[in-house]
Amino acid sequence: MIVFELLIVLAAITLGARMGSIGIGFAGGLGVLVLTLGLGLTPGAIPVEVILIIMSVITAIAAMQLAGGMDYLVSLAERLLRRHPKYITFLAPVVTYSMTLFAGTGHTAFSTLPVIAEVAKEQGIRPSRPLSIAVVASQIAITASPISAAVVFFSGILEPLGVDYLTLLAICIPATFLACLVGALVANRLGAPLAEDPVYRERLAKGLVRLRGGSAVEIKAGARRSVLYFLLAIGAVVLYATAISDKVGLIANPVLPRDAAIMIFMLTAAGAITLGCKLDASHISNMATFRSGMSACVCVLGVAWLGDTFVSNHIDDIKLVAGGLLETYSWLLAVTLFFASMLLYSQGATTKALMPAALAIGVDPLTAVASFAAVSALFVLPTYPTLLAAVEMDDTGSTRIGKAVFNHPFFVPGVVTIAVSVMLGFVFGGLLL
Repeated sequence: MIVFELLIVLAAITLGARMGSIGIGFAGGLGVLVLTLGLGLTPGAIPVEVILIIMSVITAIAAMQLAGGMDYLVSLAERLLRRHPKYITFLAPVVTYSMTLFAGTGHTAFSTLPVIAEVAKEQGIRPSRPLSIAVVASQIAITASPISAAVVFFSGILEPLGVDYLTLLAICIPATFLACLVGALVANRLGAPLAEDPVYRERLAKGLVRLRGGSAVEIKAGARRSVLYFLLAIGAVVLYATAISDKVGLIANPVLPRDAAIMIFMLTAAGAITLGCKLDASHISNMATFRSGMSACVCVLGVAWLGDTFVSNHIDDIKLVAGGLLETYSWLLAVTLFFASMLLYSQGATTKALMPAALAIGVDPLTAVASFAAVSALFVLPTYPTLLAAVEMDDTGSTRIGKAVFNHPFFVPGVVTIAVSVMLGFVFGGLLL
């Protein structure tokens, strides 16, 4: 029966992957329906806190976007990229990584991808090189962001095992950042030079490639103020988490747990931005970041609920089969997370669905932390929004998807980046744990 139930889970995930976007959440709900009402399994835990964290963070980001804060950040990124254009392949992932680290969502990359493509074309650099690693960096930075739902949830289940929030960040931030630089080295050598690319030459001859040059972006009056408010909220989150940490112990009996504090700080930031920048609050829900964040909530709800329903009903069997295998070959956890995230399209959903089960069957905290970056394999299938956006924004045709599923420019840099991050996770984790 367990095999049949697993097939239902995989079928639901496959169906969701075919629907794409928010459809993965719909298919997850369908899977829960079949497993519970159809086969009599006990429903798993609904990932309420993960969803609420995503909602509160995205609300603050959407308010900042409405105030012009995102345009201001993009202008800073463009200034950096145009100041050192020859190093675009290395600076692009630094920019997208930093923005995701700061905002807790990889969708911030949408705003910088056009700039990256234009600067690369101006320098005669194959745009697929900086675009590919920039997209990968925006995804893997989720596992290092202090306010991402994946990090907050993962740190919560690690704390009883002696790994607190600050230690997790101290391992994940340097491991993922350095891995992105290695990925950039690899991406910088992939593909023929732009001038020799036959697709580019054909498009150039047809007049399909255009250089738009730098275009001034109007910065709204409250843009800088909105970024400041958001930065203060992130600082408050980190400071509060530090104060209530067992290792620091400044607040022995905190009134608010960390997760609730993140929600409160983010909602307060949204309120401060709305009032301080004189925004119409009714327009916040129309922002692109708000819509994508709410879509992510539905995805997490369906997929994480489906995974927990299956795992919680068969945890003893999973321990028996997988416990010894993972104890002997710890790297298999990273491989499992890699393939799961490839289908689940969400770092938060993958973490919520699989990490509790991994720790429950005896995977040691070091292995779990080191493997965490592997939940970021959203680039494998060429259907993720930021990946598709990079393809569309490159009119040279160098960032293209081949006839086979996996032959696209994001695959090799992405796999290398995750592999290096996992290895560095073991190195830094071995020093701190």
